[in-house]
Amino acid sequence: MAAPLKIFCSAALRQTVRPFSSTCATYAGKKWRLENGLAWTGSEYGPLTDLPDWSFADGRPAPPLKGQIRRRKEREEFARRAVYLNAEVDQGMEAWSTKKEVEKR
Repeated sequence: MAAPLKIFCSAALRQTVRPFSSTCATYAGKKWRLENGLAWTGSEYGPLTDLPDWSFADGRPAPPLKGQIRRRKEREEFARRAVYLNAEVDQGMEAWSTKKEVEKR
């Protein structure tokens, strides 16, 4: 039964007046979020992504989900890399300034 349906669908697409588009769908509100300095998708970061989905009745927080643990680890690695690169730039600037001082003398 799948084969006749497939033939029918492809035949119907060939006979339509409007062209068939295979472009990617755009995310609703993407332009507005980018213009306002937010993430390009609504689920990249923020309270709906970062906060736990539930908590225990006595107030204890829920254990973190795998995605939350992964995102926390990625952010920590990114922060470490940023600090390392900043220190490297500072060392380069100091070396450059001492080299310029030596050349002046």
